[in-house]
Amino acid sequence: MRPLPGAPGVAAAAALLLLVLPRARADEHEHTYQDKEEVVLWMNTVGPYHNRQETYKYFSLPFCVGSKKSISHYHETLGEALQGVELEFSGLDIKFKDDVMPATYCEIDLDKEKRDAFVYAIKNHYWYQMYIDDLPIWGIVGEADENGEDYYLWTYKKLEIGFNGNRIVDVNLTSEGKVKLVPNTKIQMSYSVKWKKSDVKFEDRFDKYLDPSFFQHRIHWFSIFNSFMMVIFLVGLVSMILMRTLRKDYARYSKEEEMDDMDRDLGDEYGWKQVHGDVFRPSSHPLIFSSLIGSGCQIFAVSLIVIIVAMIEDLYTERGSMLSTAIFVYAATSPVNGYFGGSLYARQGGRRWIKQMFIGAFLIPAMVCGTAFFINFIAIYYHASRAIPFGTMVAVCCICFFVILPLNLVGTILGRNLSGQPNFPCRVNAVPRPIPEKKWFMEPAVIVCLGGILPFGSIFIEMYFIFTSFWAYKIYYVYGFMMLVLVILCIVTVCVTIVCTYFLLNAEDYRWQWTSFLSAASTAIYVYMYSFYYYFFKTKMYGLFQTSFYFGYMAVFSTALGIMCGAIGYMGTSAFVRKIYTNVKID
Repeated sequence: MRPLPGAPGVAAAAALLLLVLPRARADEHEHTYQDKEEVVLWMNTVGPYHNRQETYKYFSLPFCVGSKKSISHYHETLGEALQGVELEFSGLDIKFKDDVMPATYCEIDLDKEKRDAFVYAIKNHYWYQMYIDDLPIWGIVGEADENGEDYYLWTYKKLEIGFNGNRIVDVNLTSEGKVKLVPNTKIQMSYSVKWKKSDVKFEDRFDKYLDPSFFQHRIHWFSIFNSFMMVIFLVGLVSMILMRTLRKDYARYSKEEEMDDMDRDLGDEYGWKQVHGDVFRPSSHPLIFSSLIGSGCQIFAVSLIVIIVAMIEDLYTERGSMLSTAIFVYAATSPVNGYFGGSLYARQGGRRWIKQMFIGAFLIPAMVCGTAFFINFIAIYYHASRAIPFGTMVAVCCICFFVILPLNLVGTILGRNLSGQPNFPCRVNAVPRPIPEKKWFMEPAVIVCLGGILPFGSIFIEMYFIFTSFWAYKIYYVYGFMMLVLVILCIVTVCVTIVCTYFLLNAEDYRWQWTSFLSAASTAIYVYMYSFYYYFFKTKMYGLFQTSFYFGYMAVFSTALGIMCGAIGYMGTSAFVRKIYTNVKID
């Protein structure tokens, strides 16, 4: 006998399953039942334990189905469809508070082909997932003997369902009935159901799937404290060094203003004031630059809103709800992208604003959809449940063209009209000032490479917990930690880019726009490098499908994080640059 208690499954989406059942109506969307009312056992997916994202339909293995009439399931949310949820009716007769004694529900005629399929699944440690009233249940297909010569299938599902009043609050599975796989034999599949009263409240029924000892471990707390101390140190460093240095700069510039022309010509003029006529010059490739800034501002808004919603609502209790919420919030915040991108492009003198709007609107969706469609071809080849249905692809395209694009247009028009006029504190010279030679460590390329180290250092511990919740069997629920880490990341990023920009301007190099963006965005490079370490040393993933899935979506995640950090760094640095040049008297 081998007990397999219900284990954490995938994070769940708003499951409003409107079911019409023969002689009974299972009210899953209300999660309330009458005595002897039908309770549906949904079979979801099956796949290798070490490759969580490589999942297939449960009945892709030659399991048999019960005698109950089949019930159709439709994807209730976009997130459900995108996450590969493939609910199929088990055919088992389960009624609320009605015990079922051990009974055979179907028989497998095990020929050589079916045996080979089961053997392959057992060799690769296949697990399957089921749902009862949106509660995930996990079970193992079978096991091999110590010599790896004989293979056994678990044939008996022993279900224990806890109820509190008219609600289901707990489900446990015990797999029994180990049967040796021998070709040309018949294997009977059986089940039993035991109902028991439970004191667990309905609101707390997902607590058993959480792992407080993992997410609230002292290492987690220590990392947050360490990052917080880094913020205090950086803010103090920026305040002390820059304020003292700027005070000396202002004193020196004021003294130079009191000199006559001959003394000023003989003096040694240097520093950031010398580039006042070029510091507000439009960046190179303003169309792409403004589109990146707008997209980064939108990603930040989406991250902030989704984390707040996740802190208020337990999104992990419903299939795909986190992904559905993120898609909805991203579409709704499209005006943020248009406003910041369109206004920046207008201030930099851009005239092809319609092209900029299109690029800004489709930059992130094209990156995500392009990666998803590429991986989709591999999923189709593997016949995996992760293959995105054609209807879902059409729905995503409709959201892009009929929701994101119009809202982005509204934001662009507002941005161009409300804050699109140049209002720089310094006049821009007609002829660009030559950039003097400087030491190698003051070159923009070096600054860009080094700029992302501290922001990455402030979040890399949290990256481990986020990666583990997505790529392994953990449910991430400590969104308060995530909010705190996001705030810390923003502060560290702004402080680092301000320091880098100050030293760059002090070297009389006015190419600060791209430098501030890329130095903050380089955080993504370190995150992606860390993902390689995590893949090879923290997981046991294997195969083309899982490898492409992992590195494809990690590239999307890292790029989106880099664009967000770059926008945050640029916005903070832009405010700093405007401030210091506003306080200097320019002839």
